[in-house]
Amino acid sequence: MATIDKLTPSDSRIQHGFTEVKGHNWHYLDIAAQTPQKGTVVLIHGWPDISLAWRYQIPLLSSLGFRCIALDCMGYGETGTSSNLSDFTYRTHAEAIAGIAKAIGAPRIILGGHDWGGMVVYRAAQWLPELVSHVFSVATPYMGVQERYVSNEELVKGPLPQFAYQLQLSSVEEKVEKVVQGEVRMRRFLTGMYGGKAKSRRVALTPENGVDLELVADESDEIGPSPLFNEEEMDYYVKQFLKNGIHGPCNWYRTRKLNHEDDQELPAASKSGVQQPVLFIQALHDNVLKPEMSKGMERSIKHLTRGEVPASHWALWHTPQQTNKLIKDWVEGVVLGGKSKL
Repeated sequence: MATIDKLTPSDSRIQHGFTEVKGHNWHYLDIAAQTPQKGTVVLIHGWPDISLAWRYQIPLLSSLGFRCIALDCMGYGETGTSSNLSDFTYRTHAEAIAGIAKAIGAPRIILGGHDWGGMVVYRAAQWLPELVSHVFSVATPYMGVQERYVSNEELVKGPLPQFAYQLQLSSVEEKVEKVVQGEVRMRRFLTGMYGGKAKSRRVALTPENGVDLELVADESDEIGPSPLFNEEEMDYYVKQFLKNGIHGPCNWYRTRKLNHEDDQELPAASKSGVQQPVLFIQALHDNVLKPEMSKGMERSIKHLTRGEVPASHWALWHTPQQTNKLIKDWVEGVVLGGKSKL
């Protein structure tokens, strides 16, 4: 397989930016376009991840003429965390995106998201139709605005039993936070999340049960390295996660009601779906965001381009060549080529 350019944690191409929005200082990686600039892409990561999630995609987008802004979301990295749950909502992140775009002088932006970041970019496009021109989401299908509130428990009992892990992550007892503390356990947790295999063959996370906290705590059961990370990347991730701990990242799973309430206030023209052109890349082997969840997205997104990759949930790094090719073709054909979809 051909080598692919990717950012390293200490990459000289990275500038670190901070923008204050509503009293909070948001951190992002800022990478210049390698050719005359054609636009700005703002990239939003998921759980448990950081801005460097986009290390394989940023060099591609930069080579196509885009300045890249990769946000550390609330609870992560240099952005830090908050004790206020409303700071973890889609709407708050849409406001942060708008504030950063204004601060850097970007009148129009393209949004890219993965996992929770995928949900953020769909909603941000709905909140900010004047700012956001195009959207792409890796692994995360669009989920429409619901008139009736549906709790995590109801979702799990009904259409999405594979979301059962969210009950553990959102627990009021803070089950995950109580165990995932200190450098050794944080490293075991992250290595397991990203596909490192335990000697005992126990799996670090299953959709039905969540994180195997006993495995995280049992240091006698060695967890082999993640196939998706080198040592420098894992060291960097561990360091970033130790800044804030895991409580902020888990808070994302405690915002369902707040996000639902915000959804009711979306502009009427946006409530029915995303008006902008969208690229959705399905990770075919994602055991949570399963392919069947994206059925019918065309009803809510008129200008939808679909792609798929033979990847696990971590498609940004698991299949970077295929993921990047889909992004490149869509950027060239739709963003720069003026088509509404491929």
